[in-house]
Amino acid sequence: MADAEVLDLKDVVLANTSFGPQEIANIRSAIASDFVHFGELRDAVGQMEQDTDRSPATQTKLGVCQLLLGKFQKSRETLNSSDGGALAQFYLGRCAFELGEYDEAIKQYEAAQKAGYSEDDCKLAIAETKRYQRDLDGSMRILDDMFGPIEQTAEYQYQRAATVAAIGDKMPEAINHYERALQIDESHAGALFGLALENDRHGNDDEAVALYERAAAAFPTGVGVLINLGTIYEDRNQFDRAQVCYRRILECYPDHPRATLYMKDASALGNVLYDEETQRRNDRLAQVLNLPVANFELSVRSRNCLQKMGVETLGDLTRTSEGELLASKNFGETSLYEIREMLTSKGLSLGQFAHEKKAPDPPIDTSHMSPDEQALLDRPISDLNLSVRARKCMVRLGLNTIGELVRKTGDEMLECKNFGVTSLTEVREKLTDLGLKLRGD
Repeated sequence: MADAEVLDLKDVVLANTSFGPQEIANIRSAIASDFVHFGELRDAVGQMEQDTDRSPATQTKLGVCQLLLGKFQKSRETLNSSDGGALAQFYLGRCAFELGEYDEAIKQYEAAQKAGYSEDDCKLAIAETKRYQRDLDGSMRILDDMFGPIEQTAEYQYQRAATVAAIGDKMPEAINHYERALQIDESHAGALFGLALENDRHGNDDEAVALYERAAAAFPTGVGVLINLGTIYEDRNQFDRAQVCYRRILECYPDHPRATLYMKDASALGNVLYDEETQRRNDRLAQVLNLPVANFELSVRSRNCLQKMGVETLGDLTRTSEGELLASKNFGETSLYEIREMLTSKGLSLGQFAHEKKAPDPPIDTSHMSPDEQALLDRPISDLNLSVRARKCMVRLGLNTIGELVRKTGDEMLECKNFGVTSLTEVREKLTDLGLKLRGD
């Protein structure tokens, strides 16, 4: 491919030359190296769309380029009137996948494979689609049945990592595959996003940002990457950077509802002055205080004692005195030393915030709930699959279970930084799906 700095992508797209996977990779690489090329691609597509006398091969090229711009429905319409070759069939599969039509996507990938498109690429695409259908066993069977050089590709390692992560309970294995993918291709967007997400979930913001930023440099850039990176920038009061993320989404999807709302929020908040260092320090502390005690290696005796006392997080420990711990049955000096060491490793100490001891949460009226609904209250908030913005508010408020969440009122939720009406609506909808609601609703 020509040097990205001198490449005229518009000419490359409009040239009457062969067009296949390598040319598509060149276009993606050029835009990833300099987003200015995105405008050139958009202009080239606009010029091609004005030409009413397009050959079937040109239709295929146009359809693929429309997909790269995020115009999935229009891309499908164009590809359906193209040459019908293997490339067109494969990208019809991509269109269906992006539009959430997973059965149709698999059908098109299978057709592309029969037409001569790369068998390995088609199998990986089908495995990915099955993962999105939550057919994790089906996805893993496909990956297990793939042998040879494909196993040493970044895409294979990424698809395996994402499937293992979706299955759950084997995150070390998933992380290992993500890391192997990046050893093969340090700019693989999916692997970068997967690792960034894990660091984000565990409060490792600096590492998460570094990985999100690398993932954001790829093209096409995943909406999830830009949304998550933008919300972290907002948390750091870097509203100009957040706006760049949301603007990137709106370049491809002008009507994207979440990006539109977040763009407005970031623009408004950018005009408000904050003590950035204080806010950052407080946010970091909140994340550490909400780390579950179960994340740390403790003796069985210590773990059982803390469980009996209702101590679930490091924050609970900082609001508990040494005397209170020692007063617990079977809790001795050895356990006390162990707890001290654990807190010291995070820059905390026992009783540090004893003056901020939580007031008891108001009781929940469960008389109208079925046993299944009552069981929901003990489930972790992560089961709600909230957006990053809403999830960060849960961390700041110290909420770990659905039961703790439903004890909050809507007004209490809105007091949390960067938590607005959109996020509150999201929380209410998730709870409604479970037959629950916030206190006062």
